[in-house]
Amino acid sequence: MGIMKKLSILAQAAKYDRVCGKDRKGAIKAGTSNDINNFIFYSPCNGGGYVPLLKVLFTNICINDCKYCYNRRSNDIERAIFKPAELAKLTYELYRKGQIKGLFLSSGIYKNPDYTMELMISTAKILRRIFGFDGYIHLKIIPGTSPDLIKVAMSLATRVSCNIELPTEESLKLLAPDKTSSDIIRALKSVRYNSLEHDINISTTTQLIIGATPESDATIIKLANALYSDNLAKRVYYSAYIPVNPGVLPDVTNPPLLREHRLYQADWLIRFYGFKVEDIFQGTENLSNEMDPKMLWALRNMHLFPVDIKRAPYESLILVPGIGPKTAKKIIKARREGYLDEQGLKVLGTSLKRARNFITIGGKPLPKETLLQKRHKKAPSPSSKQLALF
Repeated sequence: MGIMKKLSILAQAAKYDRVCGKDRKGAIKAGTSNDINNFIFYSPCNGGGYVPLLKVLFTNICINDCKYCYNRRSNDIERAIFKPAELAKLTYELYRKGQIKGLFLSSGIYKNPDYTMELMISTAKILRRIFGFDGYIHLKIIPGTSPDLIKVAMSLATRVSCNIELPTEESLKLLAPDKTSSDIIRALKSVRYNSLEHDINISTTTQLIIGATPESDATIIKLANALYSDNLAKRVYYSAYIPVNPGVLPDVTNPPLLREHRLYQADWLIRFYGFKVEDIFQGTENLSNEMDPKMLWALRNMHLFPVDIKRAPYESLILVPGIGPKTAKKIIKARREGYLDEQGLKVLGTSLKRARNFITIGGKPLPKETLLQKRHKKAPSPSSKQLALF
């Protein structure tokens, strides 16, 4: 089988993994033509913009039979497997030509976890040590991989990840009977150990599938919070369940994309705003479809508002809907340097539509929006069904 045929099969097979983000349209640009640009994935950067990556599986041959996975053992699909040298050469040539900035490499489990991990490590070694590749490499750690191999993978990669996939052991047994949560957590702990004991400064991510099993939002966010608290993951990605195996799981006409979005918002509140899980849910088990979690929390805690923009500390400013950490820091800097008014808040990035009823300026409430102001606001698009938080 030719290299481009393998690439066509294995790039398409990699599109369901979210731990390097989404491209501009929310999905991998995999296709069936031989145009290499069809297989480049655009991963969003923290500072804005996108980084082009070759996102691919080493193989879609897999010994597991996970019910939610397109590459499951029992599926009758075309299979392929790279050789480490040919994948390394392909990656380097794309990098040398400026078409990609790095490689995101995952894999089905071929023979056993260690054997698969050795093949992926061999690819990274050839890139780093033979081709002198200094670009980005993200390696997926296969659950069940030995600690020694995990250490080697970390020494070669820029980032590693190990997907938890499902929120509870019960769901894992139901949908992925060949996997155990203990193997997954053991792999994440091994990454943490190597980071701390061997000073390998590398970030770790994981992924949770949302909507394939009945766990509540609170259960999912509690798990994510535990992973953050125990330093087992720097980032948890939430992936709305999309049925890829007809007849195996209940059909989902509309993937729970809004729910995925709300989970990201709740996750953001924990990671960057100092919220606790109980702050977000306050006696409920699921997030609201109609309102983002920060706004809902603020409405439930009106005794903490309004916040005086000219005097409030940072910790109070970031609780205001429409004010994020960056804007809060800008407000504090601006009020030290001079006059701060409604227009100034807009310039600094405050969403006054969201913040207006939760703030004062020097003790004075902001005036209500006039009818003329409301008419001049841009009408929402038909797809705008949720309030933006960030």
